[in-house]
Amino acid sequence: MVSYDHFILNNGLRFFVLHDPTTPMVAMNILYNVGARDEDPNRTGFAHLFEHLMFGGSINIPKYDEPLQRAGGENNAFTNSDITNYYLTLPKVNLETAFWLESDRMLSLAFSEKSLEVQRQVVTEEFRQNYLNQPYGDVWLLLKPLAYKVHPYQWNTIGKEISHIETASLEDVKDFYQRFYNPNNALIVIAGDVKTEEVERLAKKWFEPITSGEPYESMLPQEPEQTKSRRLEVKRDVPQTAIYKAYHMCSRTDEKFYASDLLSDLLGSGQSSRLFKTLVRQKQYFSEINAFITGDIDPGLLIVTGKINKGMSVAEAEKALENEIQKLTQKPPTATELRKVKNRVISANTFGALSALNKAMNLAYYAHIGMPELINTLTQHYEQVKPLQIQQIAQEILNPANCATLVYESNNQVL
Repeated sequence: MVSYDHFILNNGLRFFVLHDPTTPMVAMNILYNVGARDEDPNRTGFAHLFEHLMFGGSINIPKYDEPLQRAGGENNAFTNSDITNYYLTLPKVNLETAFWLESDRMLSLAFSEKSLEVQRQVVTEEFRQNYLNQPYGDVWLLLKPLAYKVHPYQWNTIGKEISHIETASLEDVKDFYQRFYNPNNALIVIAGDVKTEEVERLAKKWFEPITSGEPYESMLPQEPEQTKSRRLEVKRDVPQTAIYKAYHMCSRTDEKFYASDLLSDLLGSGQSSRLFKTLVRQKQYFSEINAFITGDIDPGLLIVTGKINKGMSVAEAEKALENEIQKLTQKPPTATELRKVKNRVISANTFGALSALNKAMNLAYYAHIGMPELINTLTQHYEQVKPLQIQQIAQEILNPANCATLVYESNNQVL
């Protein structure tokens, strides 16, 4: 059982203190309530751009990394559709260094045309290298707008198109920072062998003087129910033809999420999954196959993807895939089959939460979605899923009318 305390500063900044006496290191995780979904449709990629800009120096600290490294610390960050997350670890004796560094970044970044241009080049090069010039790199740029027609999940974290970052002005960037990087739009988790009173003292000293900022309330358009299958076929210079099927599913906070997660694992997680055993090992339609969920805060996607063996008919392989997918809508998995998948999920969650940093990241995310108690109860939710629930959720999600299919055809595929 993980023990944690919670307090809120006068400027609205939420703090969670997770008590972990097993480590001399302390983790600080700062989650900002801004992701790709919060961007202007004509100015996408800004949340990800800011992940880079935040390491370019603040008003009183020109180089973020240097004092952290001198204090024995490490740091990193990530952005997705829902959040931007910054985290660091350092020895407990240097905890105040973390408060000093992060409060100054929240207070005021050191914006300049030069720093913007440097990071703009980094991000646009990443866009070209990872999404435009790499085999299968543009899959998500094609699949997401096929699956989403209204909700801003229709664009990827890197952005809709490279021009949005190429033409970003200093004023655009400043406006984004002032809108989202405020105490009342963030939460912080401190994890380690620390006392809540000490964390609260440091929080009031370093963060409470920062002005709260305008309240941000997410008013995102909700994706309407998909009632007709969608399909896009493209040809690319790639080694094998690939197929991607995206099914709409529930949000992360829905109780059906756990059955949906287990459903995806039953279908295509690992070499013991149904799709792999039947379509890769036995019938050899595919060389590889996977199923997973996006796990978004708003209703997300269950994705099934596979690479078709050369010489195999795309139509035949897709039909075999559909037949195998539909079996879980017709008959529930056995208790033994479901138990095996549950054990894998629970083990991954247990081992993934051993470090203070992972605990801090998990608690930050759970608190952000309004369910901090998941830090202690997550496995219970998975344990409660029954075989019949898997069949019921399969019938709900794996409906062909609820599917967007991308066929990514190789120019070299022999049919």
